[in-house]
Amino acid sequence: MSTWEQRSTVRVLAPARPRKLAKVPFVELADGRLQGVVSSGSDIERVYVSSVAAGDHAYACSTNNNRPCGGARGGMCKHLAALVEEAVVQYGAERVVRYLRVDVDGGGTVDARMLTAALKGPASSEGRAAAAPVFSRFLRHLSYLELPATTAPLPEMQWFAPSGAVL
Repeated sequence: MSTWEQRSTVRVLAPARPRKLAKVPFVELADGRLQGVVSSGSDIERVYVSSVAAGDHAYACSTNNNRPCGGARGGMCKHLAALVEEAVVQYGAERVVRYLRVDVDGGGTVDARMLTAALKGPASSEGRAAAAPVFSRFLRHLSYLELPATTAPLPEMQWFAPSGAVL
């Protein structure tokens, strides 16, 4: 059994570079997609849930009210480009390229623009269907920010069995 399997916590990777959270407050590589929440440039109360699938690079972008993004018709919108850019900042270009399984021409250092240009997948209804869980996780992360700072355990995490417990 490896060391991380013997602990109740998992090592968290530090971001490749510090991110500014105003434009893209939530980005993750999960569920076979690069996905996250992107703020609207025109309405402070609107956010977009955007995603790009690994492998086929199918993309989706919709509002938090599950309305399709008007800019994602026939190609990637600015929300998806912002998501890719912040993913490169958060995880590093190499990790995002590897996760999405993208062939990027150029042979040198990959940046967010090159990565976005290489993503030529179709629009995806599956990605739109996954928007609700992504937005829900984002809201869950926000709720943790409202908690007072403490080292005490969180009651909602008490379902974890103590080390050595037999279930």
